[in-house]
Amino acid sequence: MTTMTAAAPETEGRGVLTVAGGAVERIAARAITELDGVGGAASRVLGIAVGGEDLDQDAKVSARVTGTTATLDVRLSVKYPLSVRATTETARKHLIHRVGELSGLDVTRVDITVTALRSAETETRRVR
Repeated sequence: MTTMTAAAPETEGRGVLTVAGGAVERIAARAITELDGVGGAASRVLGIAVGGEDLDQDAKVSARVTGTTATLDVRLSVKYPLSVRATTETARKHLIHRVGELSGLDVTRVDITVTALRSAETETRRVR
């Protein structure tokens, strides 16, 4: 009995998939929402916060894509009294895994800036 094996298809002449930095930013911002106790960061103009940090908003993410690798710079808020260290380490590992899984890129670095600690209770301000 003769066994025939199919030859692997040639890859020459095929295109290359390029993932834009903006797509990676959106993937990472969405991946952050999969974690409990992590929320968005206020937008900044000239380094000054405009609006407030909000656990219901997306985190702010900047991505740099070079070839098949990506680096992320993330700004987020953490729900108090969660540990900032443990929460950011969990977020970093989650981003490396999920962004890599969804984009096909190797995430080599994730820098995280915690912009605020948010209390579990919502503050209500009244004008008198």
